[in-house]
Amino acid sequence: MLSREDNELLTRVGPGTPMGEYIRRFWVPVALASEIAEPDGDPLRIRVLGEDLVLFRDSEGRIGLLDEHCPHRLASLYFGRNEECGIRCIYHGWKFDVTGACVDMPNEPATSTFKHKVKAKAYPARERGGFIWAYMGPPERLADFPAFEWLDVPSTHRYASRWITECNFVQAMEGEMDTSHVGFLHSRVDRLAEDKMQLTGAFFHEDRAPKFHVERAPWGMVAAGRRDVEGDKSFWRMNQFLLPFYSMIPPVPGNAMMTRAWVPRDDETSWVLCITFRPDRPLGNDEVARWEAGVNTHRDLVPGTTQPRAHRGNDYLQDRRAQRTQSFSGIEGVRNQDACVTESQGGIVDRTREHLGTADAAVIQMRKVMMEGARALMTGEEPAPARDGSVYRIRAGHAVIPRGIAYGDSSEIRDSMVVR
Repeated sequence: MLSREDNELLTRVGPGTPMGEYIRRFWVPVALASEIAEPDGDPLRIRVLGEDLVLFRDSEGRIGLLDEHCPHRLASLYFGRNEECGIRCIYHGWKFDVTGACVDMPNEPATSTFKHKVKAKAYPARERGGFIWAYMGPPERLADFPAFEWLDVPSTHRYASRWITECNFVQAMEGEMDTSHVGFLHSRVDRLAEDKMQLTGAFFHEDRAPKFHVERAPWGMVAAGRRDVEGDKSFWRMNQFLLPFYSMIPPVPGNAMMTRAWVPRDDETSWVLCITFRPDRPLGNDEVARWEAGVNTHRDLVPGTTQPRAHRGNDYLQDRRAQRTQSFSGIEGVRNQDACVTESQGGIVDRTREHLGTADAAVIQMRKVMMEGARALMTGEEPAPARDGSVYRIRAGHAVIPRGIAYGDSSEIRDSMVVR
């Protein structure tokens, strides 16, 4: 368990908080590029790290990310007019460009120089890999961009989605490092999947108490879980935690690869931005159709929104009859199952009440990595991954090897995490 003080350090992300300032040292994905696809299109209201912002694409295609509130009388710029290379407040017509500079102040005399003294708070923003990214830290510390493999693939090779999660980003992310829950939460009681590596497959059923090898890495941490299967083999599954809030889970052989970002919306809610991709070929229409329906990797959303269809307010559409006869949880969809258990802990789980076991080794280590980074920044030590984006060139992996071969001695394990 954590002390109350450590839990506060880990979860509070607003301006001036240690964890909030730490995350602001990195580029943060805040939205899908498709959400502001058209120049001079509708602005997007977005809340990130406890700040209310407005996102827009100007007449020349440049991205603007400003404080939502006009610096004049603090009316919302979300309702403004996105026109002629700036967003204009509908209250008094003040207009701001993507840098936050006030370029027009029509309710002041033409001879006034007041507009040159007023600036909206603005953050640098870029479009990469189907996402809009923001840098919200000190301008003089502009971070290196993370060199994720999927940033370099054509748009036809990737699919992205964004949805809201009703809990703190850390507890939402912890499930990604906790591989022992797979044999329970995601299991079926009526059958096993044909592929033994599927979440509902035999490997997760045969050994429900994985043994962990947790290893620090330049990008964050590798959480390797070993399950002893088929009498004389070990099934290793290497999940990746990448600072400050990314996870990679190995796909079933033949499936697309995946990265998820667990971005703090504020202290008690978060955004999940998920990218699935194939480095070698375009995605199939059948794959995209499954993801749009919320099968496994993505969530089924109410059209035109970031709201999942299954949520806390409707008990995640749990079917008690199905729970008795088909699935362990009675909830359809892996992502809905995960959301149920993490959101049911509350907005911020009280970690002083926990009783952690050996199966929680990866969760414990992930918390340490994050808190150490935040504390180091408080003493002036900048986060290394924010200075060198090349460390993000990594994959999650899996391997089935003869039992008795140690994690560090297996070329199959090492090779499964290499970007080719």
